[in-house]
Amino acid sequence: MSRDSAFVEEQAALYAAAHSLQPTEVQRELIAETASLGRVAGMQIGPLQGAFMTVLATALRPRLAVEVGTFTGYSALCVASALEPGAQLICCDVSQEWTSIARRYWERAGVADRIDLRIGPALDTLRALPPERLIDLAFIDADKSSYPAYYDEIVCRLSPGGVILVDNVLRGGTVADAASDDEATEAMRAFNEHVAADERTRSVLLPIGDGLTMISPKQ
Repeated sequence: MSRDSAFVEEQAALYAAAHSLQPTEVQRELIAETASLGRVAGMQIGPLQGAFMTVLATALRPRLAVEVGTFTGYSALCVASALEPGAQLICCDVSQEWTSIARRYWERAGVADRIDLRIGPALDTLRALPPERLIDLAFIDADKSSYPAYYDEIVCRLSPGGVILVDNVLRGGTVADAASDDEATEAMRAFNEHVAADERTRSVLLPIGDGLTMISPKQ
């Protein structure tokens, strides 16, 4: 099992991965095929984060889940494997190329019937959803500059017991480095501040993967 986070000491990170839910055979094969794509494979979440998402989805028992940014489908596979009959995961992405890989593995894992893949701008897909608070679980892992817009569209539709997960919120640690002032880092800092100050929600930023924020609505 490879190390999953740069923010945890290596020995501890490997120990955590070894004592967590392990990827299935299909998931391992998807990890391997994605790795063969080269540098772009870095967009895939790690196995430990995938295990966290599976356990969380099992506990939440969502009827409707939403994913913004699907890539080759590993995170969707982790969530869909925990969905109960009749539940649905809506996946938003713009790439037919990468999601064609995802579709193959969803079929192999027997979860394709639980996933509604919608190709097109994610904001259009989110804004077309009913305005009611029906989303029980959401995962945001797409173009970082649009995070605030994705977040705001989802928060107003989040069920009372729902959870939003947001990926890459530490950006390799640059958000905490005062010397880093590139546009992407500044955008992520602004997003993190927005979430932390949002009176509608509670949040915790976890050093999992490249940083994962977990958000729930205030009751």
